[in-house]
Formats: sequence, structure tokens, C-alpha cells
Amino acid sequence: MNNQIATTAVRESSPHSPTSLASTHNADAREETAAAPIRTAITLLTGGRDPHYALGLASALIAQGIALDFIGSDQLEDPELRTNPLVRCLNLRKEMRSNVSLARKVLRVLLYYARLLAYAAMAKPKLFHILWNNKFAIFDRTVLMLYYRALGKRIVLTAHNVNAGQRDGNDSFVNRLTLRIQYTLADHIFVHTERMRKDLKAEFDVVESKVSVIPFGINTTVRDTDLSGSQARHRLGLTESHRVVLFFGNIAPYKGLEYLVDAMAVLIQKTPDYRLIIAGRLKNCDRYWDGIRQRLSNAALRSRVIERIEFVPDEETEIYFKAADVLVLPYTYIYQSGVLLLGYSFGLPVIASDVGSLAEDVVEERTGFVCKPRDPEALAKSIERYFSSDLFGRRESFRREIKDFAAAKYSWARVGDITRGIYESLTC
Repeated sequence: MNNQIATTAVRESSPHSPTSLASTHNADAREETAAAPIRTAITLLTGGRDPHYALGLASALIAQGIALDFIGSDQLEDPELRTNPLVRCLNLRKEMRSNVSLARKVLRVLLYYARLLAYAAMAKPKLFHILWNNKFAIFDRTVLMLYYRALGKRIVLTAHNVNAGQRDGNDSFVNRLTLRIQYTLADHIFVHTERMRKDLKAEFDVVESKVSVIPFGINTTVRDTDLSGSQARHRLGLTESHRVVLFFGNIAPYKGLEYLVDAMAVLIQKTPDYRLIIAGRLKNCDRYWDGIRQRLSNAALRSRVIERIEFVPDEETEIYFKAADVLVLPYTYIYQSGVLLLGYSFGLPVIASDVGSLAEDVVEERTGFVCKPRDPEALAKSIERYFSSDLFGRRESFRREIKDFAAAKYSWARVGDITRGIYESLTC
């Protein structure tokens, strides 16, 4: 095992299993959790979404002996969480299906806010941890934050993105003003990279002592069965001779998919065995996707692309990551990437654009490669470089190393330990 990876991989990763909170811990860990003293009690405000992060963090907090009110939704229902003595599950968000009438959507959001306001008024925990804002971000950042403060609550905020509006190209004065208000009203802020901490200071005048960097915990909710790579390829109509490149996750302009498509057009002229998988749903970008489809209209390229343009459920995700040889993140703007860590959880090497903090998460020639952003030729060369490297030639060995590396560097145990320390500093 490479020393750079081995020094970080201090413990073996465990195989992932179906979406169950308790499945991320073995029997010994559960015994330790039951015996651990309760240090504090908090309210975890999930926004009703992101099962990977919400359930992962809840798991980490339970392991630290922290009691919590878990404010969830149908999407975050977990039987093990409901039966844990340290957790009080409150499904205030209920169902969040998109295929309902506008009137139904409005009614259920208003009912959710009514439940949330009533809960906060009577909640015993003095510390509220916000993982995600709810439907009306401007209201959440201002009125809801002031309401929590008026109730005497201390507030911890996880800023997964410093300014998503800037990333998505729809930034505005109101967006930045309300972000500044929320960051000012929060007692402490968690981010996932040093770059994000610096951006908070530079763009919103947040003092660095108010910000802690925590890992973006490794995905433990996506199913990882005994499905082999060969079986996964067979399901997608691929063979062992194909060189399979994967693009996975929400499709949006900042993801830079057009640069990967153009790079693939260059590669197939040299080696027709290349195949591209595009798996993920559109994120309010129909016009952008029309441009991608136009690029894919070339007959030679069209026959070498597998598309699944919709949400991919957790129980099917492994098919794509096990069928692929490499995951490509051709992003043009990003703070951090959960998709990168999802790839690592399957031991899949990554080729990532040098934007945001992606370069900090890629160990060159050991977990992947970093390339120049917005440059199809540079990306094509990086893909060729990967397929001629030991990282591909000894892929089975490296996949094990990548899994170990990720399990150590992005462990929920580290997240829980740092988080507990901040909680205790705010409640003592």
C-alpha cells in the first residue's frame, strides 16, 4: 500500500449495507454507545432532506452519547433511529413528493413551518444545529433565525456551500444580504474545507474563530452488496474491454458536463472502446441539457453514451460505480463534492477539475488525477493518462487502498468528535 495513503488509513473500512442507521456500526460500537454518558442534548434540523448527511451525522452524534431531537421527513425515516433511546424522531416535514399539485405543495410547506415554529417554542434542547435551510431560504436565514434567538437558542449552522447562488449563477444583493444575516446570527459554523472558511471571512466578514472545518462524512447509506463489477457491466450492456467513464449526480451548468462530452468526442476518435455513463437528474436546467444533447447528437458519440437522466435511488447507485473504471468531475465551480466521496466509498478513482477544494481531496496518481478546468483537451489527456497508469493497471489493489484512505480521512467518527467539542463549548 502506498505510504501516503497508508498513513491516513488507520482502520479498515466496513462494507456498506442498505439504508439503516444502525448498519453503519457493529455490535461493539452499539455497546459503547449505550454505555457512553449523555453530554448534552441538541435539536438536529435536517430540512427533511439529504439522508446521507443527516443520518450519518445522527449516527456520529449517537456514538458520542449525545441525545437529540431529530427533525426529519418521510425521506429520512429510519427504523433503527426511531428505536434508539438517545433519539426523539419528529417527522415534521412529512412527505416531499414533487408529483403533486401546486396547492398541495403550498399547503404542506405551510403546515411544516407551523409545526416547526410550535416545536421550537416548546423544545427543551438549548442548542439547534441547522444542516439545511428549508423551502424559503430568505425566511429561514432571517425571520426563523431571529425567532430561534428570541427563544434563547444557541445556533450551529453547517454551511455545505458558502454561497450556492454564486455557484448557480443566480446570486443577488438579497441573497448575499440574507446569507450575511444568517452567518452573523449563528453562534458557530461548520464548513468542509479550509477554502470555505477563508471565503466566509473574505465574502461575509465571519471571524475564523467562529468557523470549524469538519470532513464531509463518507457515504454510509448507499447500498454496497456483493454485486461484482462484471455483473454491473452486464446490467448496463457493457463488456470487460470497454473503458468506462462515469458522470454521476445532479446535472447543472456548474458541473461542466459539456467539457466531458467534448473530451469523449476526442477520445473515441483514437480508441472506440470508450464508453460514457451519464446518471443523474436535471437541476432546473432544461436549456443547458438541450445543449448537452446537441453535443451528443454525433452518431459515433451517441452510440457510446449510456444515459439515465433521473434520480438514481440508493439501492441502484452501486451498479454505476461498480461498472465504471473512473469517475470524472469536470466541474467549473464547487466548494466540495459529495459525489467524489461516494466514488471513494466504492474505491473508484477520480479525475477532477482543479476548482474549489477538489485538489485537496485527490492524491495524485494514488486516488486519481487533477486537471485544468473548462478545457476538453486537458481533460481528454487526463483520462488517457489514467488508463495508461498503474491506478488503472492495478485497479483491484488500488480500489482497496482508496476505500481505506476514505474511511479514515472522511470518517463520521472524526465528524462526531469535532462536533461534540463545539456543542460542549456552546452549552457549558
